[in-house]
Amino acid sequence: MPLMEPYRIKAVEPIPITTREHRERALAAAGYNPFNLSAADVTIDLLSDSGTGALSADQQAAGLRGDESYAGARSFFRFREVVEELTGYPHLFPVHQGRAAERILFNALLKPGQLSVSNTHFDTTRANVELVGAVALDLPCAEAKDLDSYSPFKGDIDLEALQRVLSGPDEVGLVIMTITNNGGGGQPVSMANLEAVARLTREHGVPFFLDAARFAENAWLVTQREPGYADRTPRQVAQEAFALADGCVASLKKDGIVHMGGLLAMRDPELAKRCELLLIATEGFRTYGGLSGRDLEMLAQGLVEVTDPAYLRSRAEQTAYLAELIADVGVDSVRPAGVHALYLNAGRLLPHIPPSRFPGHALAQEMYLAGGIRCAELGSLYLGELDESGELITPAPYELVRMAIPRRVYTKSHLEYVAETLGEIAKRPERVPGYRLVEVPALLRHFNCRLEPVLN
Repeated sequence: MPLMEPYRIKAVEPIPITTREHRERALAAAGYNPFNLSAADVTIDLLSDSGTGALSADQQAAGLRGDESYAGARSFFRFREVVEELTGYPHLFPVHQGRAAERILFNALLKPGQLSVSNTHFDTTRANVELVGAVALDLPCAEAKDLDSYSPFKGDIDLEALQRVLSGPDEVGLVIMTITNNGGGGQPVSMANLEAVARLTREHGVPFFLDAARFAENAWLVTQREPGYADRTPRQVAQEAFALADGCVASLKKDGIVHMGGLLAMRDPELAKRCELLLIATEGFRTYGGLSGRDLEMLAQGLVEVTDPAYLRSRAEQTAYLAELIADVGVDSVRPAGVHALYLNAGRLLPHIPPSRFPGHALAQEMYLAGGIRCAELGSLYLGELDESGELITPAPYELVRMAIPRRVYTKSHLEYVAETLGEIAKRPERVPGYRLVEVPALLRHFNCRLEPVLN
């Protein structure tokens, strides 16, 4: 069946079409950091899938029913009804976005010096662990190290390594599994792996949480790849995954398909009380958590729509289509393709640029210069160990570029434009310069750093 979106477009927004000269000026003014660019200077924006999706007609209609009462709003109870049906967690709090849930949970649960163990912590998750004095430890599975492998669940955690850590001398305060594994190439986590993690954490008395920002996309890939799940619906798989854990944090700007919102939910009533105090002090009352009633209504509707198999099939096919297009023009990406993003192998495309000059960042900058396409590096700029002057000490294991695809926003022709732009770069990759840091923030440097090109 041909690739076709399972929806009609009822509103359109013009996108900027700029010249290379304009983009050169804009990128220089931004310090060669895509986060500093104005959206008015971007033609195709693949920087993030967080809060960048299009709302459905039913979500917009739901927003009009928003109850803006300060406490006990009707919209909260609608939100709670949907979340309880989906997750089964009795204690839940809306928050303005996922990093707020992380901050509250980690402050209530983790102690200085404890380990937070994950398949891969993403950037804000790691930062919030470190801000409370704990240590973030990633244990990706062995298959994740082969970017070209078609192993179906490269987002899994290394179970043998997890067992050693849980049995070791260091105190583990939390195990948190990211589904799908964004920092590991957008790869899914199998139900078998989640079941094993649940068993190990119960044996050792360690809390087990999900970072469930893309729970529905993970569930879809389970139905497509894991034996025994082909006849299950994505919603049934998601419910089973939530049932294995003690709770979750989630940026619902992803699989809630909204522009703002998040969730913190759990089983433990005592932990919930500690979290509630932090929520009220920093986010808002427990029934709104920094969100409007309009937001809560649209979130509830989005959490219903996101597990629709037709929607998930279309989204996965869109990503797979782009993966094949860019392979055809000679650019490799992490395989198999996930759902929310493609991860380009910049290290392979730009072998003349050493890790110390950030080949992933270099490719992302060239994509903007060549076609106005904004995306983000996941390589040594983001993950490498740097000294105080910004020089690389230990490189990241891979030099990747993440192209995150907003939900229900871009069409087939937009994806073809992205692939054509990459194809032009791939014809003369040696012309792409490396970059060096000139301003290096102490935390989450990729958001605020400034760089300059280094001519070969």
